Amino acid sequence: MITVSAEEIQRDWEKYLHQVKSGETIVITEDDQPIAEIKPVASRGVQLRPFALCAGEFEVPEDFDTPLPDEILDLFG
Repeated sequence: MITVSAEEIQRDWEKYLHQVKSGETIVITEDDQPIAEIKPVASRGVQLRPFALCAGEFEVPEDFDTPLPDEILDLFG
């Protein structure tokens, strides 16, 4: 954790932003009193769906890609 004054962070905010990006937490002080904390955003850890999640649950019919009958197509206008 890094402690820095509000004046210092205003002078070189880009330097401190890079430190936050690398995982540091920064406490900003004013008159030696902490007033704010800047820390990295917690990773959401996007989890991908497992491959073949429904394997064996159903079968795709052989004719799944045949054109629909005209009476059904007409319903879509």
